[in-house]
Amino acid sequence: MQMESLKDLLVEELKDLYSAEKQLVKAIPKMVKAATHPQLKKAFQDHLKKTEVHVKRLERVCAELDVSPRGKKCEGMEGLIKEAAGLIQEKPEKDVLDAGLIAAAQHVEHYEMAGYGCVRTYARTLGFDAQADILQQTLDEEGEADHLLTALAESSINIDAE
Repeated sequence: MQMESLKDLLVEELKDLYSAEKQLVKAIPKMVKAATHPQLKKAFQDHLKKTEVHVKRLERVCAELDVSPRGKKCEGMEGLIKEAAGLIQEKPEKDVLDAGLIAAAQHVEHYEMAGYGCVRTYARTLGFDAQADILQQTLDEEGEADHLLTALAESSINIDAE
C-alpha cells in the first residue's frame, strides 16, 4: 500500500496492531502454561480475554472506516514473542522464569501502548472521534495490564527471584 495521507498511515498501523493482537491470542496461552506464580497465571489468563476483545475492537474500528484489518504481519510483535519463547526454552529457575515472563509481557504492553497511542491520535486528528474513543479504551487496558505486572513484580515475584 502506498501511503500518501495520514489516513493511509492510520490504516497501515491498525493492520499492524491487528496482526500483533492475533499473534498474542496464540502466544499468551504458552505464557500461562509457563508461569508458576498463581497471580501471574491469572493475570495472563485475564489479559488473554482482554486481548480477544482488543481484536474485536480493531475489527469494529476497521469496519467503521470501511477497511480490512488483514494484510499485514507485525514483525515487531513476532520478535517480542520469539524472545519470550526463548526465555521459556532456557528453563530458568521457576521464580526467575516468572520475573522474566513479566519483563517479556511488559515489553509487549509498551509496544502495544505506543501503537495504540499513535492510532488513537491519528484517528482524532482525522475527525474519527468515535474510533479514537474505542482505541483509547484499549490503550487504557494495556496500561492497566502494565501496572498490574509491575505490582506483581515488585510485591513478590522479583523478590522471590532474588
